[in-house]
Amino acid sequence: MKTGRLRSLQAKLALRLAALYVAATAIAVAALIYQAYETADTLNDRELSLRAADLARYITLDPTGTARLEPPPELAGRYQASDNTDIFAVRRAADAVVAASPPNFGEVAAKWPVGTDDPSYFHLKDFGGEGREYYGLTVVQSSAAGPLSVSVARAADADILVHSLLREFVLDLGWIIPLLVIATLAVGAVAIRSAFKPVAEVSQRAAVIGPGATSIRLPETNLPNEITPLVTAVNRALDRLEQGFQVQRQFTANAAHELRTPLAIVTAALDVVEGNGEIAKIKSDVARMNRLVNQLLRVARLDAVALDVSDAVDLNDVASEIVAAMAPWSLARKRAIALQADTEPVVVRGNRYAIGDAVRNLVENAVAYAPPSSEVTVSTSVNGIISVADHGPGIAAEEREHIFERFWRGSGKGGSGAGLGLAIVTEIMKAHQGSVIVDHNPGGGAIFTLSFSHPISPQKKKSPAGAAGPSE
Repeated sequence: MKTGRLRSLQAKLALRLAALYVAATAIAVAALIYQAYETADTLNDRELSLRAADLARYITLDPTGTARLEPPPELAGRYQASDNTDIFAVRRAADAVVAASPPNFGEVAAKWPVGTDDPSYFHLKDFGGEGREYYGLTVVQSSAAGPLSVSVARAADADILVHSLLREFVLDLGWIIPLLVIATLAVGAVAIRSAFKPVAEVSQRAAVIGPGATSIRLPETNLPNEITPLVTAVNRALDRLEQGFQVQRQFTANAAHELRTPLAIVTAALDVVEGNGEIAKIKSDVARMNRLVNQLLRVARLDAVALDVSDAVDLNDVASEIVAAMAPWSLARKRAIALQADTEPVVVRGNRYAIGDAVRNLVENAVAYAPPSSEVTVSTSVNGIISVADHGPGIAAEEREHIFERFWRGSGKGGSGAGLGLAIVTEIMKAHQGSVIVDHNPGGGAIFTLSFSHPISPQKKKSPAGAAGPSE
């Protein structure tokens, strides 16, 4: 089963779509996370550059030409209240520090080369009395005192909020993205299944095609372009097969009809001939040939014409008629035949004469294999069942699945049949959507049971349709 699912075209498409989508999603999420952190770093660098520009804007010269930092109260208060979170150093030359906060950062910055128009970045570890970590940049800014080298930095732990937000963003992606992936894959699987629905319908239609339903064709509309040529080719092949079946059935029917007349003449001629045991043997052979021809005609009719199984049929009536008609024939062969009908009408939906054919074939087989002086019993049951039991040798378990095949005869059987009787019974029960099974008879021998799928309660029994003539 697992191998079959993996070989399914839908499964292959779904797996490839899933792999592609998961890979694309992983790349997109990685790019998004990278871009988020990159944007956060860019914004931090931009803020440091703006702070450097602000500091340079508030540098003034006193009458003696000395450069001084005179920030407005708001900016000054921010640096004083920052708890050394933000630090800066403004230098006029390499070692001429104009202003610094804290002062010891000015001492450190004085040892660095002056800045340039492009920011140069630095990283301080264990700076100050608290041993904090800082990230910053040095850049040249224009001022009233001329070009100034401004170094600004921020404590690494000051960005904890930004990084916390980024971590929360990544965690949210961690559970949202899988849900979106699963939902999208589910939608994709439904879409694939919907797209393959016409193919499934074609498969279901093809499953019912058989020797008895060769006229069915596969639908060629609403199919994918890749499937349509295959379906068209299959339909053309079915056309050829149906034609072959029709030729075969017509040949069988014609041959059987052609044989009936000479066999009837031979039978009539033998009935008036008196002679030794050879004549009796010839009569037996001719009777066997007559039975075979009649069975071939029944097979041809079952194959060519769909049975009308819409009538209400009382199995008690059918069983009674068959037993009455075949009792003389059975007694002539030194076998008795008995009827055990249910006390209530056993009404089913079906074809009266086809059901009679099925019962007749079972009785013929039972009489043929039952020992002399034994009894064949035909029984009915109110749940839509009719059975025929004998006390013959029975049927081996390994042969029970083959006895309903056409022209199959078990080895070592002494009957004179051609192996068509039970095949006819099977076809009749298929037309009635019923079943035929064989089992061991508790009294010895075999019991064949016809089970109909559409029993009718006795009060709904209808009069049978007009007679269409007895079956062959």
